[in-house]
Amino acid sequence: MIRAVVFDVGECLVDETREYGAWADWLGVARHTFHAMFGAVIAEGRDYREVFQEFRPGFDLHEERKRRVASGQPETFGEEDLYGDVRPALAGLRAEGIWLGIAGNQTIRAGKILRELFMDDVDLIGTSDDWGASKPDPAFFRRVAEAVPFRMDEILYVGDRIDNDIRPAAAAGMHTALVHRGPWATIQWRTAEAKRLPTFRLENLGELSGRIKSVNDSAG
Repeated sequence: MIRAVVFDVGECLVDETREYGAWADWLGVARHTFHAMFGAVIAEGRDYREVFQEFRPGFDLHEERKRRVASGQPETFGEEDLYGDVRPALAGLRAEGIWLGIAGNQTIRAGKILRELFMDDVDLIGTSDDWGASKPDPAFFRRVAEAVPFRMDEILYVGDRIDNDIRPAAAAGMHTALVHRGPWATIQWRTAEAKRLPTFRLENLGELSGRIKSVNDSAG
């Protein structure tokens, strides 16, 4: 049975369009050019951080984040950046007694924002900076398993990326759900692995409740 659902953050709960636009502005690059390069890097299976290198060789993301904070332009997101299905999906799952968590590759600053947005809605909020382990490292998913009070095969991890979310979570022994939005899922959606590997393929988070109920009813 599926007793716990843990969500990725970027492009699962949070629409990152505004933030990537802010990075384009910070680099002094036209937004459509930045987005085109972003898509090309993802399609080639490269790390998204290489996008910055294409425009500014030697770019240090950690240092540039600090410079943005110092300039009064920190990375940020808020209620207006949440996908529209997030609040209803969390409320519905909570009402059905599902244990809920949020865990993704995020900074300490992002973790603070997540706690402000979701502290009353979920049982766990964890970030890679909190844990000292980043996806797709198996250590990240071990930390998730340690924090969730159920067996690994009773956890469903929901994300938008095959490489960072679905593949390592499945390898850890979790159920997985791939949500079809954002650049990664759009590019990876029709691949053989995206069709074969996830427990569920979702067009939106509102589908989760019914899919979980079907699995749990079958399990008796």
